[in-house]
Amino acid sequence: MKKSELPSKICLVCKLPFSWRKKWKKEWDDVKYCSEKCRRNKIISK
Repeated sequence: MKKSELPSKICLVCKLPFSWRKKWKKEWDDVKYCSEKCRRNKIISK
């Protein structure tokens, strides 16, 4: 599979697209943020 054919999502924090990575193989459906920095900077709604 070519890198351009990999699935992608839009990060909830930075709104930029990111592509599937091997480390997310088992949890791709649950991935919401492109990086650890975005995950830490997420807005917590109450």
